[in-house]
Amino acid sequence: MAWVLKMDDATIESGLVHDFDASLSGIGQELGAGAYSMSDVLALPIFKQEDSSLPPESETKNPPFQYVLCAATSPAIKLHDETLTYLNQGQSYEVRMLDNRKPDELPELNNKMVKSIVRVVFHDRRLQYTEHQQLEGWKWNRPGDRLLDIDIPMSVGIVEPKTHPSQLNAAEFLWDMNKRTSVFVQVHCISTEFTPRKHGGEKGVPFRIQFDTFAMGECGEYIEHLHSASCQIKVFKPKGADRKQKTDREKMEKRSPQEKEKYQASYDTTILSECSPWPDAYVSPNQAPTPSFTSTPLSTYTTSSVPDSDSSSPNHQADPGSHGTSEVSLHSSHLYEVVESQLSPTASIPDAQKWLLKNRFSSYARLFSHFSGSDLLKLTRDDLVQICGPADGIRLFNALKSRSVRPRLTVYVCQESPQESPLLEGHDTNENGEHSISSSLHVYHALYLEDLTAAELIRKMACVCSLPLGTINQVYRQGPTGIHILLSDQMVYNLPDESCFLISTVKDELGEGLHLILK
Repeated sequence: MAWVLKMDDATIESGLVHDFDASLSGIGQELGAGAYSMSDVLALPIFKQEDSSLPPESETKNPPFQYVLCAATSPAIKLHDETLTYLNQGQSYEVRMLDNRKPDELPELNNKMVKSIVRVVFHDRRLQYTEHQQLEGWKWNRPGDRLLDIDIPMSVGIVEPKTHPSQLNAAEFLWDMNKRTSVFVQVHCISTEFTPRKHGGEKGVPFRIQFDTFAMGECGEYIEHLHSASCQIKVFKPKGADRKQKTDREKMEKRSPQEKEKYQASYDTTILSECSPWPDAYVSPNQAPTPSFTSTPLSTYTTSSVPDSDSSSPNHQADPGSHGTSEVSLHSSHLYEVVESQLSPTASIPDAQKWLLKNRFSSYARLFSHFSGSDLLKLTRDDLVQICGPADGIRLFNALKSRSVRPRLTVYVCQESPQESPLLEGHDTNENGEHSISSSLHVYHALYLEDLTAAELIRKMACVCSLPLGTINQVYRQGPTGIHILLSDQMVYNLPDESCFLISTVKDELGEGLHLILK
């Protein structure tokens, strides 16, 4: 049975209007000021957690130092890119050294000196790998010049400014943080000197000016790192930086307002930004000059008594500890041989550094300062050529792979004792007729000759016999029927490989020198 409710149109319309008014009656009360508060919403746990993760303003860490280069930044640098500053070659630019510490920060530095090392280095990572070769080439073309200098008369507040003859791109000085300090620096290299092709109009490579600051440690040396900062620069010929700055400014003026918003504003000074310390920044002022700042003397590892031959690489620098080793070794009572041991894959970073220094790669010790034995052995020949240059790269690759050069002549020698007979054998016969090793067994030493000359053979024999080279007058070879033949270059050149000799010593007629007889 169906129920049908009949209502006229007027009744339906009045009912809808009443319901709609009732639905809107509570809106004003629900959203009123008394019922709705933003602070109540922010007090919810989710917002409290977000707010607690943000550090308060008082805890924001400021660097203890600030360095300000008094040179304008370029206006043609896009937002979020690092600033770029143009400098004129040889012009003195002020760098203000500012103490930015809070009152209770680093109190141990109060009334004490700190040391800063300023250097100009390559910005491009590729050029950093070949820095030694690049600087050596610049030094060859500009003998007697430096890449970086301190203008001492214009500087204020610096003490004991020093430059290292082997570090043309660095200088150091002491300064008191409680006094006004400004150091004036001069950069003498220009950016286009390190471009691959020089035909005019090349885009110069950018440099970096970096400051590393140290405090004095317990040992009395400034080795405790405090702060490092750097900025990107380009160096032009005199007045070139001013022209470049003007050109960039004119280009920016021609851009539309929308395009200008994509670029940074130009500032009168450049604030150096924090960075990691330069790898070779730890240096002792009393240390002997080496191809890089290093805290370990090279003489610690150059203990070979036989001097190494000069490197075939034009970029190689001889280790300071290797000079004069031949004279010392000839008077030594111990025998050493130059053995280029293979680098082990399990070698630690310090062991890898020792291996590089021992094998005459001290110029690259800083470059591979974080490489273990395994890391070095993973480098390919192309990698080493790109990093070290063709000559030293191939030499390092061969050393890592133990590709030693075979000597031109090998000679075995044994020094004859005075009581020994020339016919003494190294074996005796016992009661049973069996051969046994005699107590006076002849022990031979191998001499490897790269230069087939009499002087080379005499020098190595003197080392084996522990004889001063100046006491040897003549060297003879015992020939047929016992005759004595004077040793000459031609005789050494025609000696069979792996020849064996007994060395007999005889005093000369005056009793002051010795003659050596090879039997």
